[in-house]
Amino acid sequence: MFKKMLSIIMFLMIMSYMLFSFKEKATFASINVAEKRPVRVAVFLINFSDDYISLVRKDLEDIQEENPGKVEFTFYDAKSNQAVQNEQLDNVLKEGVDLIIMHLVKNRDELTVKRVTNQIAKANIPVIFFNREPLLSEIKRYNKSLYIGLDAKSDGTMEGEILANEWNTNRDSIDKNHDGIMQYVLLEGERNNLVAADRTKYSLLALSEAGVVTQELERVFAYWSRELAKEAIESLFLKTGPKIEVIIANDDSMALGAIEALQSYGYNLGDKEKNIAVVGVEGLPESQKLINEGLMLGTIFQDPKAMAEALYTIGMNMVKGRDPIEGTDYQFDQTGVAIRIPNQIIYKK
Repeated sequence: MFKKMLSIIMFLMIMSYMLFSFKEKATFASINVAEKRPVRVAVFLINFSDDYISLVRKDLEDIQEENPGKVEFTFYDAKSNQAVQNEQLDNVLKEGVDLIIMHLVKNRDELTVKRVTNQIAKANIPVIFFNREPLLSEIKRYNKSLYIGLDAKSDGTMEGEILANEWNTNRDSIDKNHDGIMQYVLLEGERNNLVAADRTKYSLLALSEAGVVTQELERVFAYWSRELAKEAIESLFLKTGPKIEVIIANDDSMALGAIEALQSYGYNLGDKEKNIAVVGVEGLPESQKLINEGLMLGTIFQDPKAMAEALYTIGMNMVKGRDPIEGTDYQFDQTGVAIRIPNQIIYKK
């Protein structure tokens, strides 16, 4: 009788342990399986008007439509204001959510990154920072956080390679004054931004390594804005005129703004004698169209659909308590917390 009772007690202890383990895992996943509800994902975006981000948002919406009852994305527009984003995050954490996707406004501000990461960690919610690379040292402190983005160094290098190739194979199309020097204007995304800094640094480094002699006429922070870039180039063109041979933009929105400005002065409308080489990053549909028409030199394609799919696939793994890259072809880079989405050159030679 004693042995039988002991066996029952042992069985109950094992079952209790298994139940506790399952419950702990379910808590980590932040999902009540019994509810059979969609995974609730809060997507915090810097600004709905951003061209590339609007494409990622649309692709996430498509994923939700293609997976009825599995996932529910709610999007929050920070309007480029960290205070607004902070308030949005506070409200979401009070309401509860299964996964957070964060496009942080002040991504290089240590106090902001620390505050946001600590808040989310306290709520025990998995979080993916994306596109705007935060201080990775901060997100390393929370084991349910990671970064998905693009390789800004590669972006810059490829921009430089496009220009170097055009310079070496079709120099007269750029070197209008025949002085053997590439005179350029740089449209930089924003100050103290790692992506902007790397795209700038490595585009110029690629030109230097290719043996291209360059001269910077002007450097303008256009804050990823098409309108600000347009205004900047309109103003610069009045001052420098056709001295500008190349415009290097950190993204396509600024590149498109620059082309609009040039076209207002009769440039980049199809006349090869009145064409200024413009390069950007993102591969927006409008940019690809202009490249095919010979009105823009090139861009670096960043597939918004690939980004959205990575956010969804990796996010679902995190919610379920799995290894983030389980069952995928994604890999962490040398930091151990960042996953890079490949990019490619679009350039009509």
